[in-house]
Amino acid sequence: MEKFQHKYRIASARASWWDYGWNGAYFITICTKNREHFFGKIENGQMQLSGIGILADVFWHEIKSHAKNVEFGAFVVMPNHIHGILILDKPENEPFPNGNDVHNVETRHALSLQPPIQSPAQQRFQNQGQNTVSSIIGSYKSAVTKHCNRLQLTDNDGVVFGWQSRFHDHIIRNDAEYQRINDYIENNPKNWDNDKFHTL
Repeated sequence: MEKFQHKYRIASARASWWDYGWNGAYFITICTKNREHFFGKIENGQMQLSGIGILADVFWHEIKSHAKNVEFGAFVVMPNHIHGILILDKPENEPFPNGNDVHNVETRHALSLQPPIQSPAQQRFQNQGQNTVSSIIGSYKSAVTKHCNRLQLTDNDGVVFGWQSRFHDHIIRNDAEYQRINDYIENNPKNWDNDKFHTL
């Protein structure tokens, strides 16, 4: 594990060769803080949303009102996490925030791109830009948290809502993988007992 300012830090799992503002489909997973069941519960294979869960659902669908050229694949709110497919589909004549353009990019086919001379990892902190995966998910998480606080929503034990500090994203590389992930998301409530995020 690497150290930064004399503290251990977890190395990023993000692809250093990829710019997360590029067109593509991204499988997003965001967990609640300490995997608390803020969003509701599963009953008979169906998700029963709490008040916080309703906010998590509503604000995901509001992303399109605040971010340009975004589409959705499958999405589900689970008791302690959300899964969703977020698709960036910028027009081919629209430049990226860091100056790269999107010519010859196929949406949902990440491997069709050639990386620029300067790697996206080097550029990422120079210009985080708008309408990137990080900016979109950061705004989403912030909106849910803000409205939970405004409405003073907590779980059944009075615990104040919070997200895990990071989120997981996976670049979907082809149609077969897209379909597999889409099916996984749609069937997640039915398979909750065997889910890796399952807690009592």
